[in-house]
Amino acid sequence: MTEGALPTQPIVLQVNEQAVYVDTGDPLPETSDAVIPIEIVEPLDEDGNPAQDIRAPRSIRIRAAVNPWMHVRPMGEDMVASQLVLPAGHVLRPVDLGVIAASGNTSITVAVQPKVAVIPTGSELVPIGDPLSPGEIIEFNSLILAAQVQEWGGYATRLAIVPDDLHQIQTAVSKAAKSHDLVLVSAGSSAGAEDFTAQVIESLGEVFVHGVAVRPGHPVILGKIEVVNEGDQTRLSRSVPVIGIPGYPVSAALTGEIFVAPLISRWLGRPSKSPEKVTATLTRKITSPPGDDDYVRVALGRVGDRLLAAPLARGAGVISSLARADGLALLPRGSQGKPAGAEIEVSLYRSLEEINRTIFATGSHDVTLDIMGQFLYQSGRRLAIASVGSIGGLLALKRKEAHLAGSHLLDPQTGEYNIADIQKYLPGVAVRVVTLVGRVQGLLLQKGNPKGIRNLADLTKPGVTFINRQRGSGTRVLLDYQLAKQGISSHDIHGYQNQEYTHLTVGAAIASGRVDCGIGIAAVTQSLDLEFIPLFEERYDLIIPQEHVSGQLLAPLVDLLENKDFKHMVAGLPGNDVSEMGKVVAELH
Repeated sequence: MTEGALPTQPIVLQVNEQAVYVDTGDPLPETSDAVIPIEIVEPLDEDGNPAQDIRAPRSIRIRAAVNPWMHVRPMGEDMVASQLVLPAGHVLRPVDLGVIAASGNTSITVAVQPKVAVIPTGSELVPIGDPLSPGEIIEFNSLILAAQVQEWGGYATRLAIVPDDLHQIQTAVSKAAKSHDLVLVSAGSSAGAEDFTAQVIESLGEVFVHGVAVRPGHPVILGKIEVVNEGDQTRLSRSVPVIGIPGYPVSAALTGEIFVAPLISRWLGRPSKSPEKVTATLTRKITSPPGDDDYVRVALGRVGDRLLAAPLARGAGVISSLARADGLALLPRGSQGKPAGAEIEVSLYRSLEEINRTIFATGSHDVTLDIMGQFLYQSGRRLAIASVGSIGGLLALKRKEAHLAGSHLLDPQTGEYNIADIQKYLPGVAVRVVTLVGRVQGLLLQKGNPKGIRNLADLTKPGVTFINRQRGSGTRVLLDYQLAKQGISSHDIHGYQNQEYTHLTVGAAIASGRVDCGIGIAAVTQSLDLEFIPLFEERYDLIIPQEHVSGQLLAPLVDLLENKDFKHMVAGLPGNDVSEMGKVVAELH
């Protein structure tokens, strides 16, 4: 009926005889087989002139033909009977509720959120926010575990801390099991004198596993207890799984990932979530015990065309590794580790997009870098810092394992900083040397300076204990230079061979009372409340390979060196001088 309609040869159709007005969503009249959108219809009155009421014209004029069933939604286009609308185990979204209703369903069967009780145990534990006494520890493992459970789809309840008492722990576990589907007992899963979890489970049920071939997390306990719930006229007996979680935070978090997450997924009727995996190149050698599956947290960054994985500090109690980790690598039992430069598969904690916006910084540690990381984050960049000492940073640049390195290496012959060592360790590598901050190095001392230490010579006094920086660090080079200059033998300094890798960890060793003093920057005193005796002024530079200087990734960092707010915050730290921040010291080729 519309065949032959053209812009220059329109066709007129009579309303109610050849065409019928319908609204969007109306069923198509049995006499029709196509729809013409109202916006391309010209309504006409009884005289053939444009009609004022477009919904009640006498006729319409069209200037284009339509094919059969054009602009018509056929029955079954979206959903038909017996068609799968949503699979079992699917996590419902708001739009899914509409699809369920549109398909004619008035109700659906859903999995109930598993209820998980988290019980922290230990007489040394103190609730978050309470004051600490010597020997006490802030209890935060339950916070991590509960948040993990929530993220995986469960409903977590953090219960009160239970002291190391067999009867009290037994009572807490038994009570929690009556109203929860899973009980996690944090700490008390090893084999010490006050490790009661296994005893509690055995007294109430059965222990299946005590110890797994996984590091960190070796002393995990898996078991169940029998619980009887009595109602008005019912008596229901059921088994409730109980997992003994190691007390060290890294072990606790990993135990949750390996054992708790799959269990919750099973209860929710969905497959365990599989994180995205990538292959990365190790920046340093890692060793592994031959009999265990060894899980290693790594920081990731793309330098050039390589995705690099820098292993973070290992220890089950290294809390910072939890926040700094970009991914988790597995070294299967029997592998005994991997060498630097080897490829390793990493399960991601962050998206690749975020990792590709990461600036890898290495070399010497300075508190200014931590402030820089906060500012860069606001500019869409992440700063991953590996404190390996000034020389270690230059060697990392040589291996193309970082975008920049911090350095403060003094040349005893010239009194200049960094240039001689760059030429020594980076021959043929084009770099830009940019000043970040001037700073003061000196003696970090316990509050009140009880040993009466005034200068480097006092480090040799009987009873004085010292903590050093690692070999290859600028601070160690500076100390050795000054000791030689003053004729002081390192053999006379008690603790000279003991070393830490950052100024903050040196300060922490002193603040904890482990040692009396160390060499560090004045900025450390602000956060750790230490005494400070200034000794030397020095320049701390950023060494940036020319291939990265003008790249888009480092553009926010280059701009930051001129940022007034950044300079003001850095200048607010004791001993810092920002007058030459951003100055290009040298362009070396």
